[in-house]
Amino acid sequence: MWPTCQNVSKCVAASLGRRLHRVHTSSRRRCNVAAFMPEAAGFEGVSDRSTLQEFSVSSSESFWAAAARHRVDWISPFHLVQDCDLSRGKIRWFGGGKLNVSVNCLDRHVHTCPERVALIWERDEPGSEVKVTYRQLLEMTCRLGNLLKRRGVRRGDCITIYMPPCPLAVASMLACARIGASHNVVFAGFSAEALAERIRDAQSSTVITVNQGVRGGRVTELKKTVDEAVQSCPIVRQVFVAMRTENPVAWTARDVAMEEEMLAEEEVCEPAAMDSEDVLFLLYTSGSTGKPKGLVHTQAGYLLYAALTHRYVFGYHDGDVFGCVADIGWITGHSYSVYGPLANGGTTVLFESTPIYPDPGRYWEMVQRLKINQFYGAPTAIRLLLKYGDQWVQKYDRSTLKTLGSVGEPINTEAWEWYHRVVGDGRCPVVDTWWQTETGGICISPRPSDPGAEIVPGMAMRPFFGINPVLIDTEGNVLTSNHTSGALCISQPWPGMARTIHNDHQRFIETYFRPHPGYFFTGDGAYRSQEGYYQITGRLDDVINVSGHRIGTAEIEDVVNQCPIVAESAVIGYSHDIKGQGVYAFVVLKQGVDIKAADVLRQLNDTVSKKIAKYACPDCIQVIFVQHLPKTRSGKIMRRVLRKVVERDLEGLGDLTTMDDPAAVEEIIQGHHDLWNKLQKP
Repeated sequence: MWPTCQNVSKCVAASLGRRLHRVHTSSRRRCNVAAFMPEAAGFEGVSDRSTLQEFSVSSSESFWAAAARHRVDWISPFHLVQDCDLSRGKIRWFGGGKLNVSVNCLDRHVHTCPERVALIWERDEPGSEVKVTYRQLLEMTCRLGNLLKRRGVRRGDCITIYMPPCPLAVASMLACARIGASHNVVFAGFSAEALAERIRDAQSSTVITVNQGVRGGRVTELKKTVDEAVQSCPIVRQVFVAMRTENPVAWTARDVAMEEEMLAEEEVCEPAAMDSEDVLFLLYTSGSTGKPKGLVHTQAGYLLYAALTHRYVFGYHDGDVFGCVADIGWITGHSYSVYGPLANGGTTVLFESTPIYPDPGRYWEMVQRLKINQFYGAPTAIRLLLKYGDQWVQKYDRSTLKTLGSVGEPINTEAWEWYHRVVGDGRCPVVDTWWQTETGGICISPRPSDPGAEIVPGMAMRPFFGINPVLIDTEGNVLTSNHTSGALCISQPWPGMARTIHNDHQRFIETYFRPHPGYFFTGDGAYRSQEGYYQITGRLDDVINVSGHRIGTAEIEDVVNQCPIVAESAVIGYSHDIKGQGVYAFVVLKQGVDIKAADVLRQLNDTVSKKIAKYACPDCIQVIFVQHLPKTRSGKIMRRVLRKVVERDLEGLGDLTTMDDPAAVEEIIQGHHDLWNKLQKP
């Protein structure tokens, strides 16, 4: 029986100039490249990892074809490596090939090592971890796959999953893959309204959830949130409910007791033969408009890229325990808690709790207890734990750690150095990884590289195999020199990239391929050092990265403007010591509204929390008492002016001749000054 849920350039150059040291993990030496990557034995002229990277870009088709044949179990082999045209947003890989992702993640490992631990569920309660073998996970997946089919789920349907990290969440994802359905995992911190929007867009008639979630010692009413969400989703005909706690919850006619029903199903479920380009999953992410976009990832290319990056960026070897602490509702959880590790036959940790529950030693106690070898977390958490001091780290044995990873946002030098020196005892390489929901997996990272190659603190550094990044200036010119900054683009396709935006391919083209025709536009800016290393400098569009979670300013503004007391608003991101970026909202109240500032903050945060999620709530709200925000004469809000005010760079306000009312800026400057002084008081 399986365990259930219950049981910018100048600034960057100056910053780099302050980094006087480079980190070398060992002396530089040549390596046997075929032992490192067996496929490379057939690559002409490849003698080390640097030339392997060059080959992967110059002979992209040969590289990816060899990797796909070696790393993926095919039902029918592919006959066309790629058919891509970035100018039209056309991306297709491994044409003619058929496979089943769940077979690649489960069955082939059950044949060779059925009792190997696949999942370690690190429950919220410390020391109560649950281990699930590959055999058990396959049985769980098959029973659930059969249940879904019996309840009318068909190939091509999309199932929405609203669950915390747990074995049944992973089995739900894999069961979808097994029967040919796609999944839409929604972060279990999203509100009912945000969940409903994603259910409707994905056209899901089936939802999978748990009765309650448990995180940081607190119970969250996930089933209740689903019940509220589906009231505005007439398409939903059934909700499968697993039991995380023993507490009863309200039941409706559409609800299905998932674990109970699974017991009646067969342990064998015939896997569907899926085309390489069939949809594997949707994952919604914020953009520069108010509507989240459902990025589409397909079968073979995504699986191959997740597996390859997992093994080579982190130096994962058979027998290692991989600890990615991201939630499965984000792309990091998809690629590096589920698909990458399981495709490699690895042991992966599902972390349900928080980094400071029950105390700030939680991560490191877990490392000691589970003997974790690779640890992958967010800079937000590292910055938070740094403030608690070294003692919470040094209290525990971390000698099993071999690699430390950082994901979600650029990591600042202070946090990087603490992570390396204290957490890793100065002996573990820190891989600061850059990638996105859109890329499917890691694209730039210090590893893989030749043995002993330097790592520069706080830099993503080197492109992964098959990735060819370029920098483009504001005139659309490709910048070929080093020690320069520009818009980060990628010049050729790779298998892991998203294929489209669900139901809106035109938006996909306009967002990622129209800004710089012939290139994939990431939306990020980057600096390329004199040595050719890359450092991400931040978003170039109206997207804020809050604790590693991307959220569009327009999305927050839309919600804030729905508040009855608000006439209009403007939201920007600002530097935050812990979160990386915080949310700063400028709000104009409707005439005649008499309300205290504290009540404005509470009311707006309640609205944002209810309609999006708690992490999107403004950290600072500045109430504007003039008639409107600073605008051009054509009525466009001048957000660049607002950013400069918040950055306290009044000399950089720029040309204000197009502004309709300069007095608006004067009041905003004074209001920000007063608010800032108030926040600085203990």
